[in-house]
Amino acid sequence: MKLTSSSAVGPAVLGSRGQADLFHFTSCPVRDQSWLRVVLFLAGVSLCQGPGCPDSRKIVFNNTSVFSVRFFRTTAVCKNDVITVKTPAFAESVTEGDVRWEKAVGDTVAEDEVVCEIETDKTSVQVPSPAHGVIEALLVPDGGKVEGGTPLFTLRKTGAAPAKPKPAEAPAAAPKAEPAPSAAPPPPAAPMPTRMPPVPSPSQPPSSKPVSAVKPTAAAPLAEPGVRTEHREKMNRMRQRIAQRLKEAQNTCAMLTTFNEIDMSNIQEMRARHKDAFLKKHNLKLGFMSAFVKASAFALQEQPIVNAVIDDSTKEVVYRDYIDISVAVATPRGLVVPVIRNVETMNYADIERTISELGEKARKNELAIEDMDGGTFTISNGGVFGSLFGTPIINPPQSAILGMHAIFDRPVAVGGKVEVRPMMFVALTYDHRLIDGREAVTFLRKIKAAVEDPRVLLLDL
Repeated sequence: MKLTSSSAVGPAVLGSRGQADLFHFTSCPVRDQSWLRVVLFLAGVSLCQGPGCPDSRKIVFNNTSVFSVRFFRTTAVCKNDVITVKTPAFAESVTEGDVRWEKAVGDTVAEDEVVCEIETDKTSVQVPSPAHGVIEALLVPDGGKVEGGTPLFTLRKTGAAPAKPKPAEAPAAAPKAEPAPSAAPPPPAAPMPTRMPPVPSPSQPPSSKPVSAVKPTAAAPLAEPGVRTEHREKMNRMRQRIAQRLKEAQNTCAMLTTFNEIDMSNIQEMRARHKDAFLKKHNLKLGFMSAFVKASAFALQEQPIVNAVIDDSTKEVVYRDYIDISVAVATPRGLVVPVIRNVETMNYADIERTISELGEKARKNELAIEDMDGGTFTISNGGVFGSLFGTPIINPPQSAILGMHAIFDRPVAVGGKVEVRPMMFVALTYDHRLIDGREAVTFLRKIKAAVEDPRVLLLDL
């Protein structure tokens, strides 16, 4: 902007309609140009703004002070900044991922709204919008590979959330449509007594037309006999990684599985007796998983070889003095194994709380890489799907995995008599290169004893 050389600048105020009013006092002695910058900043006028509609006039107060006023309209040049959003940094074990776009060019997004997801080997990373704006360009194609710091898209900031006035119009249009059905009853009154069979069709003429229109389209593909089709979908990164790791485990480990069965009568009775008090005190539901996690930690302390692993690169056995148990969780994207850390220091409430938090993250697809890194032992519960029997596969770099199954009433011999008890089959798959059969069977029997009678944990038997 350009000011007259003879005038000094006084205070600036923001006028109506976004105009900045700059007062030029002819009698003001202040002539500091740096003070002008402060005035412009406080008035909301950025340095890139220029006069949009110049207008000046002179005003006289008390016939003594004369000053001129010049108006400058602010522009939106600085507000509509274009920024480039980059790929967030990955964890150390992840180097790249595939982009899946949720938005397209020209879409208006709000702040923190998800624009795309990056599928990695272990989880999906959501990329939100840093501000309100409009997507100008997508710099990576859908399904393209990206690394940490790769530019993803450009966003033009608008500085305000997108307005949505359409929902307000919907209720206004609804009452207008109501008179139409009210006018329909008079016509059907005449044909009803004359035509007995077609009474339903004239009673609801508007609904019968769309139904007849939809029927041929829905029935057409089903009416074609002998048509067999197939289609292909690309495997996502998580599924590819799961397939690779399971095949590596099968090729590397000498896997062997031992089985046993557990009488769930006592644990069911304990749960039924204390679940209300447990819920009241801890605000958590008491389930069976915490009993198996705690029993596994107890057995791993008794048999540390099951908690160890072979380092194939150095041909050494690594003994872990901590117990981190991975819990396998099935998600629509694939199998994930969040880790419960330091289980040996936890009680039932701590375990249930951690399982609840990790399960909530898995359902919301918010599991981070750190939530799944590590783990010294895995528990897989196929019983939630009704599995009766199965042999789980080791989750490398671990040496064993416990498989839980469904609970079914079966006749068993108890004290020389046949009784019907709730029974569960359990399976332990272990790496026979490191763990002998004696340690594996002893380990599984220790889990059986701790689940059937939790007092074993209290007495450290």
